[in-house]
Amino acid sequence: MTNLTEPAVSTRNKSWIGESIRRREDERLLTGKALFAADIDLPHQLHLRIVRSTYAHARVLAVDVADAKRHPGVRLVLTGDDLAHLGTIPLQDLGYHEEYPQIETFTQPPLATDRVLYVGQPVAAVLAEDPYVAEDAAELVTVDYEVLPAVLDPVEALATDVELYPGVGNEGVRIEKGYGDVDAAFQKAAHIVSHEYRTGRHSGVPMETRNCVVQPDPGRDVLFVSGIVHVHDSQKVLARILGMPDTSVRMRHSEIGGNFGVKGDIFPEYVVAAWAARHLGRPVKWVEDRSEHMVATSHAREQVHRLEAALDADGRILGLRDEIFHNHGAYFRQAEPLVSDITSVIVVGPYRIPSYSVTLHAVLTNKTPVAAYRGPGRYESTFARERLLDLASQTVGISAIEIRRRNLLTASDLPWNPGIEMVHEPYHFVSGDPAEHLDKALTHIDWDSWLTETEQLRGEGKSVGIGVGVLMDKAGLGLYETGAVEVSAAGRVRVLTGASSVGQGIETVLSQIAAEHLQIDPERIDVVHSDTDLVPDGVGSWSSRSTVLAGGAVREAALAVVAKAKRLASTMLDVPEERLRLVEGAIADSESEASISLYEIAGRRDPYTARLEDDEPGLAAHAVYRNNEMNYPYGVTIVQIEVDPATGGHTFRRFFTTTEAGRMINPMTTRGQIIGAAVQGIGGALYEEFAYEEDGTPIATSFMDYLLPAAQEMPDVEIFVTEDAPSPDNPLRAKGLGEVGIIAVGAAVAAALDDAIGDGLHTDRIPVTPQRIFERCRSRNKTAD
Repeated sequence: MTNLTEPAVSTRNKSWIGESIRRREDERLLTGKALFAADIDLPHQLHLRIVRSTYAHARVLAVDVADAKRHPGVRLVLTGDDLAHLGTIPLQDLGYHEEYPQIETFTQPPLATDRVLYVGQPVAAVLAEDPYVAEDAAELVTVDYEVLPAVLDPVEALATDVELYPGVGNEGVRIEKGYGDVDAAFQKAAHIVSHEYRTGRHSGVPMETRNCVVQPDPGRDVLFVSGIVHVHDSQKVLARILGMPDTSVRMRHSEIGGNFGVKGDIFPEYVVAAWAARHLGRPVKWVEDRSEHMVATSHAREQVHRLEAALDADGRILGLRDEIFHNHGAYFRQAEPLVSDITSVIVVGPYRIPSYSVTLHAVLTNKTPVAAYRGPGRYESTFARERLLDLASQTVGISAIEIRRRNLLTASDLPWNPGIEMVHEPYHFVSGDPAEHLDKALTHIDWDSWLTETEQLRGEGKSVGIGVGVLMDKAGLGLYETGAVEVSAAGRVRVLTGASSVGQGIETVLSQIAAEHLQIDPERIDVVHSDTDLVPDGVGSWSSRSTVLAGGAVREAALAVVAKAKRLASTMLDVPEERLRLVEGAIADSESEASISLYEIAGRRDPYTARLEDDEPGLAAHAVYRNNEMNYPYGVTIVQIEVDPATGGHTFRRFFTTTEAGRMINPMTTRGQIIGAAVQGIGGALYEEFAYEEDGTPIATSFMDYLLPAAQEMPDVEIFVTEDAPSPDNPLRAKGLGEVGIIAVGAAVAAALDDAIGDGLHTDRIPVTPQRIFERCRSRNKTAD
C-alpha cells in the first residue's frame, strides 16, 4: 500500500464522505439520455440471431442450414463445426486450476457440436442485414436430435448412471474443508439437530437483457466491443479464445441496465459475435429477447444443504457439519467454483462455532449453467443455518433470539480466525460485535412491541408471524484495483477507475471520495470507467468491492495529486512546502493570503514548462490499491408477515433490516442498495423460481410464469445502519454493502411464515409460493375442523 499521509486540511474544508449526495448517474438514466449497447447502430452492421437447443440432453445428429443460407439478406450461418477450433470458453484464473486441474473439462463451447446439455444452449448462429431477417432465417435451421435422459436434481445426479461427461461423471469439483474436532463435538453434545434445506433456482433478471456490439478494424485486426460487463477480465478471456493479443480486443463503455453478477461473464453469444465480426470485417450486433434471457443467461442458487449441529445443554453450538449439493447446471461458467467455495465456508456465518466440517459437491446437470448472483452462496447458506437454529431453539427450549444471542461472536472473541480459507484467503473476522448489533437492532425496533402486536393481531383472528435471520457477508474480494486522478486547467477533474458501473452508484461514491481529498465539489468531478483504452487495467465491480478497493485507489491517487500540487505550489508561490495547506480546491499559505487553485497549477504545468524542469506535465497521478484481506459486514433481518388463508396471499406488515457498515460514504446510496437487495431477497423467498418439467424443459420462460415482486408487493423497508466497527483493513474504514440486504431475507421470511401459519411444519425450502402457502393453510384448517 502506498505510504501517503492525509494532507493537512483547513477547518474551512468540507467533508463530502458521509453526505447523501444525489446519484450523478440518475439524470441520464431517468431521462433516456444514457447510451446502452442496444442503442448503438453502426454503418454496415449485421444482426446476430442464435438457434437454441429445444432439448435438455441430446446428441446432435445433424444441423441443416441450407435454407437459412439461401434466405435473402443472410450473410453467414455458423454451426458448432465452424467454431470447434476455438475450443471452450475458459474460466477465469483465480487459483482454482491448480487446486482442481480438471475444471476446464466442464466448460462450454460457443456452439454445440456433438451434444446439447440444456434447453437454450446455442447450436447455430445466423447473421443478416436486418434483425427480423436474422430471426426468420434462424427458424429455417433444422436440427436432428437423439434425445437422451435428462439429469436435473443435484443429489440424484451423483447416483444416476447417466453421465453428462462420459468417463468423468457429474461431479465437477468436491470441496472438503473444516477446522476443529467435529467428531468430538458430536460425541459430547447434549442435543443434535439435523435437517435438509433446499434453495430454489432463480437469478437476477435485470431490466436490460444481455447484448453486445462488436466493431472490427480489419486493417489493424482490432475489435472494439461494447455491452459487456467487467471489461478487463472479459477482454482477457475473449482475446484468449480468439487467439488475439489482449490489446487488440478493446472494450468500450456503455451503460449496463443491471447485472447483479448474472451478466458478468463471456457468454457463447459474445464469442460468436466477436468471431463473426472479425471474420466478415463488419460490425455485429446481438440483443437477446426476454425469452432467451430466461433460459440462457446465468441462473443461480439451487443448493441442497444437509446440515446438522451439535449443541450443549444450554444451546451453545459445539460443532457443525454440512454436506452441500450445488447444482451448477450443464457447464462451469465465469469464475467457478468460486461460489461453491464461498458457500462451503460462509455457512458458519457470524457465530462462535468451535468446530466445523463440510463436503460440497459441485454438480453438473441438464439445466442452464449458474454463476454468481447477489449474495452468492450467502443467501443459500444463511437460509439453511438460520432455519436450523430455529429448530435448535425449539429442541433446547429457548427463543429464536436467545439461541442466536448465545452463539453470536462478540468483540471479546476477536480476532476470530478459526483456521479455514475462503477463496484462498483466511476467514479472519477482526472488526465488530454481532451479538451487540443484534441487541441494538432489537432495541431500535422495540422488539417486545413486535411480540405484543403479533399476539394482539392473532387475537383478532389474523394469521401473523415474526421471523428473524442473522447474516454475515464477505466483501472486498480481489486483491487490487486501479485508479487515477487528473486535474484539468478547464476546471474539471477526471477520475479513472478499473471498477464498473452496474447500477450501484459507483460514479457518485468515487466522486465523493475524490472530492473529500481534493476539496473540490463532486459536481466538478467526472468518473470514467469500463474503457480499456483509457483504463488499461482493472478488476471490476463484483463481490461488494468497489467502494473499498476502487475507492482506495482513487483516494491514493488524489493524495498523490495533492502532494504534487503542494510541491509545485511551493515554487509558484515562493512559499516553503511545509506552510502549504489544501483549502477548498487550492493550495494556500497558512501564514498569508497567497493561494493557487489546483486547476491553475495544472494549467501552469504545461508540457514545455515541465520539460524545462525535468518533470511530468499536468497535475495527475495513478494508483494501484492493494488489500490482502476481505471485510465482513453483518446484520439482522426481521419481518412480520400476515397470511391470507383463503388465498395463500401474504402481506409484509413490517420489514426491518440492518447492517454494520464500518463507515458509509453515501447514506442515500447505501439505503438504495439495501432496499434493492431486500426486494430481490423477497423474490427468492416467495416468488421466483426457474422450474422444469421432468424432461428438462423449462417452465418459467416469461414473466407470466417467473414471478417477480412488483411495486405492490414491496414492503416499506426500515433500515438500521450502524458505524460501530470501522474496518481496519482499509483507510476509508468502509465495508462492502451491496449484498447485505438480501442475505437473510429467505431465512427470516420462512420463519415468519411458519409462525403465521402455525401448523407445526418447518419450512425447509424456498421459494414458498402462494400455492404452497394456500395448501398449508387448507391442511391446517382441515386438521382444526
